[in-house]
Amino acid sequence: MSLYSRHVLPWICHWSMRNKVLRPFRSRVAGCAEGRVLEIGIGSGLNLPHYSVARCVIGIEPSRELLRMARRKPKGTAVPYELVEGSAEFLPFDNASMDAVVTTWTLCTIPDIERALSEMRRVLRPHGTLFFVEHGRATEPNVARWQDRLDPLWSRIAGGCHLNRPITYLIEQASRLIQLD
Repeated sequence: MSLYSRHVLPWICHWSMRNKVLRPFRSRVAGCAEGRVLEIGIGSGLNLPHYSVARCVIGIEPSRELLRMARRKPKGTAVPYELVEGSAEFLPFDNASMDAVVTTWTLCTIPDIERALSEMRRVLRPHGTLFFVEHGRATEPNVARWQDRLDPLWSRIAGGCHLNRPITYLIEQASRLIQLD
């Protein structure tokens, strides 16, 4: 792991994701999650104060540095939480053990997104819910072309974030494939 990935990128992620404009989205998504909740890519814990009806939150994050930030209880956090260092592609939880899965601006960075979505489905209880807010590939062709042009450089400086990943399509495909099993 490079010096940039280890020491600079976590702080860039934390500071950029603290943007006040994002708070209503966090509140809407995390505030709806009930019961035992798994947050994929918990980062520095910015969603933690927004969980209002969850019984408990388990956050998984591959970045040790971001987990260190999340361990400092964010102001306003009322729900008990546990932090786990790990990958969304290999969730260390039992089948059907979560009532909800939450992901906010995370699916763009997961290397094997299909595997991660399959793992999320595996740990969700029957009738469990995936709550997400993400960015992804634009439907406007000119914007999508620019996303394609910028993505190789952007993904290197932004920790693997892909501007042009078709998130909604990938989630829909994963749910269709899972229902066929």
